[in-house]
Amino acid sequence: MIESRGERSGPFRAGDRVQLTGPKGRLHTITLEPGKLFHSHKGAIAHDDLIGLPDGSVVTNQAGVEYLALRPLLSDFVMSMPRGAAIVYPKDAAQILAQADIFPGATVVEAGVGSGALSLWLLRAIGPTGRLQSFERRDEFADVARGNVATFHGADPENWSITLGDLAEALPRQAAAASVDRVVLDMLAPWECLDAVSTALKPGGVLLCYIATVTQLSRVAEAIRATGWYTEPQANETMVRGWHVQGLAVRPDHRMIAHTGFLITARRLAPGTELPELKRRPSKTEFSDEDVEAWTPGALGERQVSDKALRKRARAADAAAASSRATEPGGAEPDAGAADRSESAGEAG
Repeated sequence: MIESRGERSGPFRAGDRVQLTGPKGRLHTITLEPGKLFHSHKGAIAHDDLIGLPDGSVVTNQAGVEYLALRPLLSDFVMSMPRGAAIVYPKDAAQILAQADIFPGATVVEAGVGSGALSLWLLRAIGPTGRLQSFERRDEFADVARGNVATFHGADPENWSITLGDLAEALPRQAAAASVDRVVLDMLAPWECLDAVSTALKPGGVLLCYIATVTQLSRVAEAIRATGWYTEPQANETMVRGWHVQGLAVRPDHRMIAHTGFLITARRLAPGTELPELKRRPSKTEFSDEDVEAWTPGALGERQVSDKALRKRARAADAAAASSRATEPGGAEPDAGAADRSESAGEAG
């Protein structure tokens, strides 16, 4: 199994990504290359001055300004990498791993892949013995995801695949019945894929849907119940509030990461199993397809990424991946400007 570049330890080496923190807390992420310089308005740092230093060192630039040098965490990487689609934030990724019970060696299906942020978390959780099968409708998003994952790992993971196409049609061709341990759906209408997902899931397997609006939440919950193949769905959202702690000045931060999406989970029942009927009040409201459409992200004015911007971000992700692969033993020489272009695009994304 290929060693993940993002999980290396020990002294900094050529090809490592290093996060530099300046005196005001501003972050810069660079890929170390012998002979290169990192420039900022406060001066320059030679990459050679970083190569060989232990992780967590302080380095001084040519103007005498000190920078803290650390390998970026996965959460740092996903927040700065090029984006095609909106990413799954680390707070939600952590809950997805926990609530879907992603374990080493698991066979996991993911749709859609977006920019690859959740794919990176899933690959780490399943380990080298697991298998991640990702599905994506748009090839531009798939290109960005491939580039980001290859950049982080330094190569294309052997236990990961991306299939282009609609999950409902593609999954039966890629996964045998009752062969998948976990399914994670990050898509607009997950209820459209329930038949294919339910066939692929093992009895006891977990289905998790990550969705944006309350109307989607209601519809997918009712669709899961209507199949009769799952336990009662459980829904929640995660909000994270940081705290300022300095001496006696202890207070909540002025800003927080609040609602990003809902998680809903259910477990696949064994064939022929019927759940005991739950005692609950019947719903007093009905909804139609028109009601659901009125609450979709498009109808609510969610900003869409243009095709031109997507192509640019895909090139940036591919350039970063090419530079990362080239630093592996036996790799080709990287394009001299690829890393800088990738880093600039990452900060912009």
